[in-house]
Amino acid sequence: MHYRNVISSLRSCAQSLHPEWALWRHCQNILVCSSDFESAKIEQINNTFVRYKVSNALFLFSKSIEMGKFFYLLFVLVMISSCNDGDVIEVELDFENSFQTCGELVFYKTKTGPDESLSIFINNLIIDEIIEAPYINNDSVFVALSDSIRTINIDGNTNKFNYRTYSSMPSNPFCSDIPSSELNITNDSAGTGIATITVNLTEDDNDGIPSEFEDINGNGDLTDDDTDGDGVPNYLDDDDDGDNVKTINESVSFEEEDNLLNALDTDNDAIPNYLDNDDDGDGVPTRDEESLLPDLNPANDITDPTEDPETGQTTPDYLNSEITASASNPITAYREHTVRQVFTVRIVITNLSIPQLSQDVLNFGILNDPITTDTRNPKTIFN
Repeated sequence: MHYRNVISSLRSCAQSLHPEWALWRHCQNILVCSSDFESAKIEQINNTFVRYKVSNALFLFSKSIEMGKFFYLLFVLVMISSCNDGDVIEVELDFENSFQTCGELVFYKTKTGPDESLSIFINNLIIDEIIEAPYINNDSVFVALSDSIRTINIDGNTNKFNYRTYSSMPSNPFCSDIPSSELNITNDSAGTGIATITVNLTEDDNDGIPSEFEDINGNGDLTDDDTDGDGVPNYLDDDDDGDNVKTINESVSFEEEDNLLNALDTDNDAIPNYLDNDDDGDGVPTRDEESLLPDLNPANDITDPTEDPETGQTTPDYLNSEITASASNPITAYREHTVRQVFTVRIVITNLSIPQLSQDVLNFGILNDPITTDTRNPKTIFN
């Protein structure tokens, strides 16, 4: 018998014979009562529906039973195994805290042992709309989510919630264009409730430096730190100094203990290479040291083929102060910048109700899908 039916049966035969707790039910015309509060309780467990259980022995109050402990225990066992209008069952939805998506917006999660699934179908909405983040004021630098919080009414018709059980879990129960003939559904229960979809967007330049360490002026505002003046703040700029050598390739050597103290400073001018637009201090801007291959990449211009005895590598001109050759024409463009985006999509369902179960709050989880990671290319101003 399902949880609600258990509670309904218990309530229907309850009588106030004890001031603190009285729990009554009929089973084969025999009245059973527990005055011990711990003998019957309802508890809420993490990310599950309601579980009802009996934890202590039932106290039997009947003037007709005075046969000793043996008949008392025998009666309890018979009652639990054969009572048809008060069966105590345990129902638990123990799913991982993540879900997936596919097709016309279906969010779903599955598990085995037992084989179950939860799914949400939302009409007239696609995942691209949920993680849409257009540029602000068309400046091509900063973006914002179109809608960070959406509230969806799950009415069982337009938008649906389903809890399913299977005799064996099919390989792809939700995302096949042609439904599998081996779904093996043993129970399909539709529910209603309110789904709240929350989206958070985190952006960074993936340059090897945590964003909080790119607050150069230390005022707590990452948007006003722009070393090269290209219009893109350092925490979103994968070439902080605008020398066309990506920051991640300038030996920032970030460590948790030392932070940026070990960042490479080739010319020892107290400005680390990743913030220095003339890394070798030869008077020629790094981005202009492209006398051989003017391709917006100074790292592949190597005039001196001598190998470093320790590393076995040659030194590019922009790190060799003895080489001052520059491009025949000054460089007038930056390499394309790339910003990494991570969208965190969470769903919480409130006032969830399906025939067997009810729960005030169900944490459906966090979306686990490649679509939640993306990149974009902010527009830079060359100077």
